[in-house]
Amino acid sequence: MSPERPPTRTTTVPYTAWPSPISTSDVARAGLSLGFPSVLGDEVWWSEDRPAEGGRTTIMHRAADGTRRELLSAPWSARSRVHEYGGRSYAVAPDGPLVFANHADQRLYLMTGDAAPVALTPDPERHAGLRYADLHIRDGRVWAVRERHHDDGKVDRAIVSIPLDDPGIGHAGADPTEHVTGSDFYAFPTISPDGAHLAYICWNHPRMPWQGTELRVTRLADGHSWTVKGGQSESVLAPQWRDDRHLYLVSDWSGWWNLYQIGIYGTSSQALHPAEEEFAGALWRLGYAPYAVLGDGRLAVLHGRGDLRPAILDPDTGTLTDLDVPYDGWAPSLAADGMTLTGIAYGAAVPGSVVRIDAVTGRVEGLRRDVEELPDIAYLPEARAVEFESRFGRRVHAIVYPPANPVAQGEGLPPYVVVVHGGPTAHAVRALDLERAFFTSRGIGIIDVNYGGSSGYGRAYRERLRGQWGVIDVEDTIAAAEWLVAEGLADETRIAVRGGSAGGWTALAACCASRAFAGGVSYYGVSALAPLNATTHDFESRYVEWLVGAEDPVLYASREPLARAGDVRCPMLLLQGLDDPVVPPAQSEAFAAALAEHGVPCTYLTFEGESHGFRRAETRSAALAAELAFYQQIFWAGR
Repeated sequence: MSPERPPTRTTTVPYTAWPSPISTSDVARAGLSLGFPSVLGDEVWWSEDRPAEGGRTTIMHRAADGTRRELLSAPWSARSRVHEYGGRSYAVAPDGPLVFANHADQRLYLMTGDAAPVALTPDPERHAGLRYADLHIRDGRVWAVRERHHDDGKVDRAIVSIPLDDPGIGHAGADPTEHVTGSDFYAFPTISPDGAHLAYICWNHPRMPWQGTELRVTRLADGHSWTVKGGQSESVLAPQWRDDRHLYLVSDWSGWWNLYQIGIYGTSSQALHPAEEEFAGALWRLGYAPYAVLGDGRLAVLHGRGDLRPAILDPDTGTLTDLDVPYDGWAPSLAADGMTLTGIAYGAAVPGSVVRIDAVTGRVEGLRRDVEELPDIAYLPEARAVEFESRFGRRVHAIVYPPANPVAQGEGLPPYVVVVHGGPTAHAVRALDLERAFFTSRGIGIIDVNYGGSSGYGRAYRERLRGQWGVIDVEDTIAAAEWLVAEGLADETRIAVRGGSAGGWTALAACCASRAFAGGVSYYGVSALAPLNATTHDFESRYVEWLVGAEDPVLYASREPLARAGDVRCPMLLLQGLDDPVVPPAQSEAFAAALAEHGVPCTYLTFEGESHGFRRAETRSAALAAELAFYQQIFWAGR
């Protein structure tokens, strides 16, 4: 969806210096993060991260009459730290109570009407180290995945429930009932319609949930459990009950995350719509729902390659009917009640939005946008999905955002930044992003690379990175820069690379491996593997074994940027939160010191109170300003 741009008169201005109405503070304060919608009748709820309030997460409610209000005032913040990435941190019930996980103490709180929240789970002084996510309310109880951190560093998890009418509420807190324990990780707890069975997903180290999981069912009367589907090389996700004896689920056993129906004892498995498309995404945060059951028994689903689009699937006939909606893609988080569907949608030229769809009439209604005020459309880039060839003929997916400005043009070819997403099992989408527009409106093009290992293109594409982290991702990133030059899109002397977290690793490694880049930017990037294994959080503590291999000094030194810092020949900018439990500050500190030792220009900026992913508006503004200044310097040095 690309609205026509009005003709304007332009003047020649050096790239990186084009006049733009998009400021660092506009970007930092405008980008609300909307997530985890819920719907009951004509009422809708969602979570909302607010950079202007220090990254606080609140819960919003839209009433049947269209009135929108905030349910949690400061300092309450509904943010879970389970797996450090969190997930669904609130739940609502038909009769109105709201339960949420409070960021400051990680306790669950109950809020009824306009009354102040009261504690639902034990006081941290009595039971320390407890966290909750993936919340659901059913029959007067809240169900959740609970994570317990012990003093010796051990972490265990369980599926628990807490009654909403326990006399301990508001005082010491109620002790949760444990229903399932023993596995390293749990997700998607869901109760059968008759209340007799609990279905869930579980997996164990060293696997990640996109590598191998099991769908299990527990009989709540006696705790007897059994495996329904899944294993070490099959990723099963998102179970939901069709009836008391059958489940829907998503599995990638065919090589693609497709939808299935199966009996609770593993019998009568049936693919609902076999296709070489994805019907789910990688489970980085607990509580996502890639499909929802409608009131007439049909399923509202998301499907596609890369960007996912909504459709209605008839499970009895396998008929899939796409919905006509004015958005390019949807986040894998749907909710439905009756024939009303809600989700988080985005477009290349429209803000991310909480959207409600009437599945009967097809009426589409936007309820909340993550950016309320946009600049003139002429300052926004036109996103274009492309494919190019990497080493050994591998096809790689990417999204190109050319420079766009109605009043300025540059001489010659523009500079570009190759952006590497994190994860690494994530993927870049064609979404309007003011941060991208901040650069493109100033004359700096962007190419977002979905390198081998990214989700969205099937299991084989994801598994390109198995044992090859620091190789495939780096080769594909370098190939993106070479493709820009070969296509005549970018000045080959003015291409930079930028990434965050795992993308920071790739950006650093690409600068070690290639002279294609005039500079590199790393946001809280990984520089060394053995220290990461020793210090990172439990969820990803064994991930490096799959990405690279068992700990071996020679193997690790051949991949990690820290051991190859002497090969870097371009300036670097490193940005790091000092409270990061995922990639600790020592990773950036060590790389900055190694660059200094080898005489490589490096700017290292740290931010107090920031974790993995900057949440505060002032931090995001400062980081963006530093990044622009860095590009202006490296792209024009010596010219």
